[in-house]
Amino acid sequence: MSIPFFYEAQLPAMDGLFTLSEESSKHCSMVLRMREGNAILLTNGLGLKCSGEIVSSDKKKTVVQLSAFEQITSPNPQNTIAISFVKNAARMEWFLEKATEIGVASFYPLIADRTERTHFKKERWEHILVSAMLQSQQSYKPILHDPIAFKSLIQEPRNGQLLLAHCEPGEKKALQSVDRSVNTLLLIGPEGDFTPDEIKLAAQSGATMISLGNTRLRTETAGIAAAVLLQNR
Repeated sequence: MSIPFFYEAQLPAMDGLFTLSEESSKHCSMVLRMREGNAILLTNGLGLKCSGEIVSSDKKKTVVQLSAFEQITSPNPQNTIAISFVKNAARMEWFLEKATEIGVASFYPLIADRTERTHFKKERWEHILVSAMLQSQQSYKPILHDPIAFKSLIQEPRNGQLLLAHCEPGEKKALQSVDRSVNTLLLIGPEGDFTPDEIKLAAQSGATMISLGNTRLRTETAGIAAAVLLQNR
């Protein structure tokens, strides 16, 4: 059985006693039924990881003894996916969960010309990212950016390559064939795809046009396919 993993944003970088948040305390004592002497792992979501031994267990105040600190090296390169909002909020949440497990470093909820609905639930989505990070035993929580318009995003300064996936005719590279050793910002459009004007504007901004295969994918499916291909290096 794997050692339970907990997220504590205010985790101190030193040995000593530490009180878990009320949410973590409740999960630890009531859900996992952990008791004095049991071991856990903790991370601050910024690469700091340590071991903890439960000193006292209570649903509102669980205290642990911290030790064995380690600063995990940040994954390199960093992959960011900007993905259009979709009609079904649950599908967007599914994408965020699975892409986090795969190892995507950050996300932009994207507002394109054909985006039909926006439903940004920052607190809920952040919770999904934390849960997926812990589930996949990672120590870096992805960055969730605020929603951004397509035209604004492609004009922002960037450190790495810009890729755009679309279904319109024209010259495109298979995602498997692009350089995956550099930081990447990949744009996934809405269910109606990017408009020709958006595709043209992205090309003028230095974007490489890419294909995710021969079938037409849902927005969230395209996001997962892109995440897998980007992280498989």
